[in-house]
Amino acid sequence: MRLSKKTLLALEAVLDVAVNARPDPVQSKDITRRQGIPQRYLEQVMQQLVHANILKGVRGPKGGYRLARERRRISMGDIVRIVGTMELADEPRDTPSVLSEKVIGPIWDTIQSDMMEKLDAVTIEELCRNAADVGADGEIKSDADFTI
Repeated sequence: MRLSKKTLLALEAVLDVAVNARPDPVQSKDITRRQGIPQRYLEQVMQQLVHANILKGVRGPKGGYRLARERRRISMGDIVRIVGTMELADEPRDTPSVLSEKVIGPIWDTIQSDMMEKLDAVTIEELCRNAADVGADGEIKSDADFTI
C-alpha cells in the first residue's frame, strides 16, 4: 500500500505553504521550484484544497496561498480524505469473491480505519516542527562559495 502521487504532492504542498507563508502568501511557482512538483498537477491539487477549506487563495500580484485554518487544526488525514485515498498497486476486481467480500474486506476496512486514525493524529503543526528539526523548513540553502 502506498500514498497516491497526487496525495503525496498535496501533503508536500500544504506543508510548504505552512512553512513558507509568512508574511506573504506562497505562490505556486515557488512551491514548484522548491518541491519539484509539476505546475499542472499542483494547480489542480491546490484548487481542491482551497475548495475544501484547507488553503485560502489570495488574489493579486503578491497573491498565492495561505492556510485557511491554524496548523494544529489540519491533519494529514484531512488532506488524504480530500485529495485522494490510499491505493493499492493493482486495481481491485470488479466483482469481489465471497471470501473477499465477507472475510478479507472487513479486515481491510479495519486496517484502513486504523491508518486514517493515525493520520488524523498528525497535524501540519507537527510536520512543521519535524521540518524545522531536519532543516527542511524553507528555501534550500546552497553550500557553494563563489569567492574570487
